[in-house]
Amino acid sequence: MTQKWDIVIVGGGLAGYVAANYLTETSLSVLLIEKGKNIGGRARTNKVNQQYLNIGPHALSKKGKAMTILKDLGISLSGKSPKLDGILIEDNIEYAAPLSPLELFRTSLLNRKERMEWIAVLFKVMRTDTENLAAQTFQQWVMQVGDSKRVQSLLYILGRLATYCHAPEMASAKVVVSNIRNAMGGVLYLDGGWQTIIDQLHNKAISLGVQVQSHTLVKQIDPAQQEDQFKLILSNDEEIHAKYVICTTGPHELHKMVNENYQNSFFTQIKAVRGATLDLALSQLPNPSRLFAMGITDPLYYSVHSNYARLSDDTKSSVLHVFKYHHPDDHIDSTSIKNELEQFLDRLQPGWQQYVITRRFLPNITVNQRLPQLGDEHKLQRSKTEIPGLYIAGDWASSDSILADGAASSGKQAAEEIILNEKEENSANYERRLPTF
Repeated sequence: MTQKWDIVIVGGGLAGYVAANYLTETSLSVLLIEKGKNIGGRARTNKVNQQYLNIGPHALSKKGKAMTILKDLGISLSGKSPKLDGILIEDNIEYAAPLSPLELFRTSLLNRKERMEWIAVLFKVMRTDTENLAAQTFQQWVMQVGDSKRVQSLLYILGRLATYCHAPEMASAKVVVSNIRNAMGGVLYLDGGWQTIIDQLHNKAISLGVQVQSHTLVKQIDPAQQEDQFKLILSNDEEIHAKYVICTTGPHELHKMVNENYQNSFFTQIKAVRGATLDLALSQLPNPSRLFAMGITDPLYYSVHSNYARLSDDTKSSVLHVFKYHHPDDHIDSTSIKNELEQFLDRLQPGWQQYVITRRFLPNITVNQRLPQLGDEHKLQRSKTEIPGLYIAGDWASSDSILADGAASSGKQAAEEIILNEKEENSANYERRLPTF
């Protein structure tokens, strides 16, 4: 059966639901299609044995675009900010992480000269106009602003922490430094996990007339023969027609969906940001003082998120994440990565195995659909205008933002562009109908 809609949104993650909520300000009919059984995409939170597990470690930047947009949409966000203390590990030696004033002067990682250099570099991060970094990779920028190897390594750690990107020789300095700056403004670990954001966006959209159809896969998107209309073919060969389409899938999926006459080779060249995660809930922490740690040369992360957010129906248990940042060229050996993450946790929480309530190991998850590289801005801008009426949104679709900021801002932008186009079209039609004298 053929269905006709003004707007079809492909993908029920953060970008899709942000777009849907802004589009409720219009009288246009909106259908959101999600291929999975459950909504949320990578913002899903799984409840297992009364524990709330995000898909890997999630933090919402308090200074980021997503926070502003969610507040604008009336989304309630509950949680706390983690403290800026913890340890850094290199060659089995532990150092206080110099991420707060107290730890800066307590750590043995830096000598006196390096401390002063690190303070100067942090001020530079906050003062730098990131627009001037568009032609530099993050590695080039780090080598330029940091003289000592220690300070450079700290910048790489901050880069991984703020963006999950572990390819400084490829990543855009503009995007990475912008994210570091936002992260330094504080982040939130959310009570109940990120599903609370999706559920609120979903309920608001439904209450305002958006139709949601899950467990539905879009196989193909074709500009139809009729003017101003798209034809979407589903996996069961059902057809849906729409005047506008907002596609929030990844770039490789979008490339396969669109008619071959409109395929974009840039989409196939995009590399994803990936990592491995060990998500756990423990009945207790063997060492309650160990709440945060990162490797200096090893791209490893550990954090107890439940110390700052309610992530369990049992207030005594602890939810934590151990994570490895992948380089795009890494060979993924699940067994060795699992051992690496468990050994890192062994060091921080010896004997943790006897307290496991639930655990989940995911060796190769997509954290962001696009590793931000030099030149992406212009290529993305061209891509957005190639098929009139087709809009792209998602964590990869914003030229200067990634992660939740990229997803939320591109979803909002797609909705606003459709609303503006409708206003201009209605105005033009009204003028054509005016009598002439």
